[in-house]
Amino acid sequence: MTEITCKLLVIGAGPGGYVCAIRAGQLGIDTVIVESTKLGGSCLNVGCIPSKAMIHVAEEFEKAAEAAAGKTPFGLTAAEPKLDLKQAVAWKDGIVQRLNNGVAALLRKAKVKIVHGRAHFRDGKTVVVETETGPKTIQAEAIVIATGSAPVELPFLPFGGNVISSTGALALTEVPKRLVVVGGGYIGLELGTAFAKLGAKVTVVEAQDKILPLYDAELTGPISKRLTALGVEVLTGAKALGPTPKGDGLRIETADGKERALPADKILVTVGRKPVTEGLSLENLVLDMDGRFIRIGERCETAMRGIYAIGDVTGEPMLAHRAMAQGEMVAEIVAGLPRAWDKRGIAAICFTDPEIVSVGLSPDEAKRAGHELKIGQFPFAANGRAMTRHGEAGFVRVVAQAGSDLVLGIQAVGQGVSELSAAFGLAIEMGATLQDIAGTIHAHPTLGEAFPEAAMKALGHALHI
Repeated sequence: MTEITCKLLVIGAGPGGYVCAIRAGQLGIDTVIVESTKLGGSCLNVGCIPSKAMIHVAEEFEKAAEAAAGKTPFGLTAAEPKLDLKQAVAWKDGIVQRLNNGVAALLRKAKVKIVHGRAHFRDGKTVVVETETGPKTIQAEAIVIATGSAPVELPFLPFGGNVISSTGALALTEVPKRLVVVGGGYIGLELGTAFAKLGAKVTVVEAQDKILPLYDAELTGPISKRLTALGVEVLTGAKALGPTPKGDGLRIETADGKERALPADKILVTVGRKPVTEGLSLENLVLDMDGRFIRIGERCETAMRGIYAIGDVTGEPMLAHRAMAQGEMVAEIVAGLPRAWDKRGIAAICFTDPEIVSVGLSPDEAKRAGHELKIGQFPFAANGRAMTRHGEAGFVRVVAQAGSDLVLGIQAVGQGVSELSAAFGLAIEMGATLQDIAGTIHAHPTLGEAFPEAAMKALGHALHI
């Protein structure tokens, strides 16, 4: 059995793991990273990147279809579009491959040793990796668990055949005529919207009484209207029961307690994600758990000295950029630098149509925390750039503390607002006040102008509404 010793071992080469390993290598730490599949993890290979690629394909197809139907308000016409989904998937896969190669190159540049195989713990300092050439034993002073998450499978709707996960949806080579999406969270709505634009008849089944349950009705309202315009049927308060007897659809219980059969060529199940810990032999460690997730402290430390956990395996929010920031921090902690975790400035984005961005506290969260508030909201219907992009739905909202004008949270819904997330996050990170935002000159004409306008509204002197 091959034996390897190192100062830092990272298990999992997703966004959190590979960033941790690269930063550790930059700091001169002898680092090994283990990955059982492809470098980049779920986000790069079957999640964030490929889904945004397919969302872009759907957006371009919809624009072409509108032009062909003479529905553009500015007089553009075109021939009826045709989509080769196989070619679109190949284009998406090409992007993923380039990024895979980039991650590998960055790890090599940082002098990180890459081991391909499945890891399991022998004890708190020793990991055995099953590789194609036989087992390798790795002993490390510090170990980072960064194994990520996987789609939750419903016992009465196991993946296979016409029941698919988000991974399967991104690999389809034909657009299903009828698609039923189980789960009205961000993954289900992102993919459901994309397939609706490509011509599928989409039905969304959500057990709770609203879509995107983590967001307030003001933010989700424009999305509900857009889904209706796309012909997407949304059934809230509905429960999936299982496939129809012939396997050609989904049986559900509607909000009024009646059973209904929804015809479907594909059933996309997006009811959440679970931590990937099976096979790690965590029973050989002494860790505190939060349900199925690993409990961590403010430095991503676990209950065992020298063992850290980052990213999705530690629970919500399951965001790639959260994992990356944690990975960078842990590498610096292992190097002896003073670091701690502060999650206040993490943006959460739904790449729906329109998009949602949220950073910091929502109005309801701020009220529950005992704050008296000033809230300013500016609509994109009064923003020149939004008008010229045919994306007037939505707004920017700023939530501030009434006494100090300290900004506690920022939310937006609208086309392209994901690109405003950096400004929103920076404002929270820097401890901005309403005056700071209102006094920052934003270029005209841009969507970003809605940001200071919302702050001015909260201060009582909005200019353009």
